[in-house]
Amino acid sequence: MEKAKQFRGTLFLLHLLIAFFLFILCFTVRTPRTYRTIPKPRLPPNTCPFHISEQTITPLNNTKHLLVSAYMDQRVKGLDIRIIGIFRKDSIQPLYCLFCCAGQVSRTTPTTISKPFNNFGFAFTTTDVMCQIPQKCNATHVSLLTKPDRVRGSNQTWLPIRNQKTNGKEENKLQFNFTVCISTLFGDYNNVLQFAQTLEMYRLLGVDRVVIYNTSCGPELNSLLHSYSQEGFVEMVPWPIDRFLKPSRGWLFSQSGGDMHYFGQLTTLNECVYRSMARSRYVLLNDIDEIIMPYKHNNLMSLMDMLQQQHPNTGVYLIESHVFPKKHFEPSGRFHLPQWNGVPGVNILEHIYREDPDRNVYHPHKMIIQPRLVERTSVHEVLKNFGQRFRVPMDVCRMIHVRVVQRASLTLQQLNEDKRLWDFQEKLIPNVDKVLRRVGMLSSEGQN
Repeated sequence: MEKAKQFRGTLFLLHLLIAFFLFILCFTVRTPRTYRTIPKPRLPPNTCPFHISEQTITPLNNTKHLLVSAYMDQRVKGLDIRIIGIFRKDSIQPLYCLFCCAGQVSRTTPTTISKPFNNFGFAFTTTDVMCQIPQKCNATHVSLLTKPDRVRGSNQTWLPIRNQKTNGKEENKLQFNFTVCISTLFGDYNNVLQFAQTLEMYRLLGVDRVVIYNTSCGPELNSLLHSYSQEGFVEMVPWPIDRFLKPSRGWLFSQSGGDMHYFGQLTTLNECVYRSMARSRYVLLNDIDEIIMPYKHNNLMSLMDMLQQQHPNTGVYLIESHVFPKKHFEPSGRFHLPQWNGVPGVNILEHIYREDPDRNVYHPHKMIIQPRLVERTSVHEVLKNFGQRFRVPMDVCRMIHVRVVQRASLTLQQLNEDKRLWDFQEKLIPNVDKVLRRVGMLSSEGQN
């Protein structure tokens, strides 16, 4: 009897051990499978999780202002970020920067708003807004507020901060030697032949990139621009300013009316300077029908090497403009090429007569600049820079501008014969033919 009790006790303990073992086995084997169905908590994102503007023109909430882009710029003591905007000059109020710091919203910091640029009497003007990044903030995006309250940022539109600092020497990381900034393209402009000749001439001179701010243009030019953009030589920046303002086609409000000077030309020129600052050694600021031409060098790099050696502290080189009236043609007709007959636009090789500027009145220049030495620019002169300025003698470099006559009183005999473009014709003509053929604009005479 006693032995039976001991046996039942042993059996009970054995069952208890087996049950405990099965429980442990179930816990250690099945539970991880259950855990694997629970997603791991995500780490904070590296970029701002809110609405990030992908537009080139962004309305600023609760104001009449427009924002264009934001750049890291620590050249002004105590300030880190420069926001380029278009502000209505009669309603500028205090603003505050709000930063996205590796996914977390920062505290606000006050801004410094620049005095209006030369706005030529228009209601809207190019404006710089600068502010400081809070300490221990790895800022990736910035937004502007009309009140200094800290907000969650869910209703804010954020601009990405460009030109972020990288380790290493900046000069060694520059992607381009020369960038041409073409300020605004609008209306029915369709001067295809002159545009192709100008771009191919710049390519021969050593230009690496052409940046164009495009509102609209003619169909043939649009096709050509698309081809250059696909190739990577032209960078097209959409510029839909006519969706937000009534832009003027002129430079003076009293003559042209509208909300802003010449489709925002000053804004785009300054935006292009900052866009190019971390990637291009030099920037050429000029219009779509102008060529900054060296006369003692065969390319722009040779010209700038000489100028930099002679004027080492210079960041702005002023280039004198010279008009080649398109109503006067070279008499032999040697460059009136049949394959270009069906291409809309001006053939710059046919216009070799140059006006002397009237030096008794203001004579405009265009510029070659080192963008890292320029803070603010206008069309014909830099408004604020860190280096010196130098007027390049016209026998060293001048601008070829084939356009309507400027000094109508001058006779053909009073003009100067200037065939500088002909020095490049052996390479220029086949290069122009190639790009026109690529977009199907070369006539049958040029395809044989």
